Amino acid sequence: MNYLFSDKVKDMQPSAIREIFKSLSDPNMISFAAGNPAAASFPVEKIRAISEQILLTDPTGALQYSVTEGYGPLREQLKARLRDKFSIGTSDDELIVTTGGQQGIDLAAKVLCNEGDTVICENPSFIGALNAFRSYNAKLVGVDVEQDGINVEKLEQALKDNPNTKLIYLIPTFQNPSGITMSLERRRAVLALAERYGAVILEDNPYGELRFDGEDVPTIKSLDKTGTVLYCSSFSKILSAGMRVGFICGNKALIQKIVVVKQVNDVHTNIFFQMLASRFMEVYGLDEHIASIRALYRQKSALMVEALEEQLGGILEIVRPQGGLFIWGTLPDKYDSAVFAKKAIGNMVAVVEGKTFMPDQSAVSHSFRMNYSTPTDEQIIEGVRRLRKTLDDYDA
Repeated sequence: MNYLFSDKVKDMQPSAIREIFKSLSDPNMISFAAGNPAAASFPVEKIRAISEQILLTDPTGALQYSVTEGYGPLREQLKARLRDKFSIGTSDDELIVTTGGQQGIDLAAKVLCNEGDTVICENPSFIGALNAFRSYNAKLVGVDVEQDGINVEKLEQALKDNPNTKLIYLIPTFQNPSGITMSLERRRAVLALAERYGAVILEDNPYGELRFDGEDVPTIKSLDKTGTVLYCSSFSKILSAGMRVGFICGNKALIQKIVVVKQVNDVHTNIFFQMLASRFMEVYGLDEHIASIRALYRQKSALMVEALEEQLGGILEIVRPQGGLFIWGTLPDKYDSAVFAKKAIGNMVAVVEGKTFMPDQSAVSHSFRMNYSTPTDEQIIEGVRRLRKTLDDYDA
């Protein structure tokens, strides 16, 4: 049968990152391509104990339908944590639990964007968000990221050139893929521009609690007094990615509409895992657990930086991470990262080419993303050595 796909999806392509995973079945392949948290970061025994307790004390609550907005105790815990640690939340704000941060991004686009509306995002940006916006036939406009965040002058020009801009999508802290953190000055400037031009900022912050170096920078949402910012985050990088528990916080009018569209999406997020996250916060707290993850990633990122400097110093320009999961590397202009990534697969090491993260898929990139949370220490050292061999092969 000849299937006629909808206009919304007919031009969509599979995630390049997910496609890379198909080449990782060989046990000799070393992957720097994932965005996964380290397996060592999962508190398995604590989760096992809480799971047993939930099924003993409230099995019906864990296995029955629940409300779309999310498990009540978890929502109240999240509101308190956002208020106390991030100064997020006013009397005009509300919060809904989502099926991972990805669903929060998708629902925000669904309630705000008509076909043909513009979404401004960082260049480069998170592929999952870019594909979500593409699925609603939004026009993507990328604005370059610099060492301290999005270029504010270019952002304002993009807003002037695109008066139908509905959404500005930003990952201001440990940006995926670049690892860059936006300065407080630029956060204030971006918020002022969004207010002036009537666009909503979707602030995606899945990595913010994974800082292992430097000083915290206030979230854009904490600066918001006018309901301009939707704040999205999740438990994926701080507790368990497979639980698929996220949340989105913003003005009540926006959240109420998100509740309605979520009802026709998945009814509600997995209630058992919502209860598990809530009990974990109640019994163990998150701060001590997150501190252990930060220590783990501090060590692993330092190891990868050291290996990259030893093997590729003077050739590969890298962004030194202060947190998060990634290192962004940029080669001289004569190198196409798509060709480099393909040659790297031949040398049994996987990275993600830079074009994957670009709003303009016709552009050429000289950069690529590397992940240090998933590989072992030995794999990091050997994988970087293989990247050096790939560069030598490219020049041969």
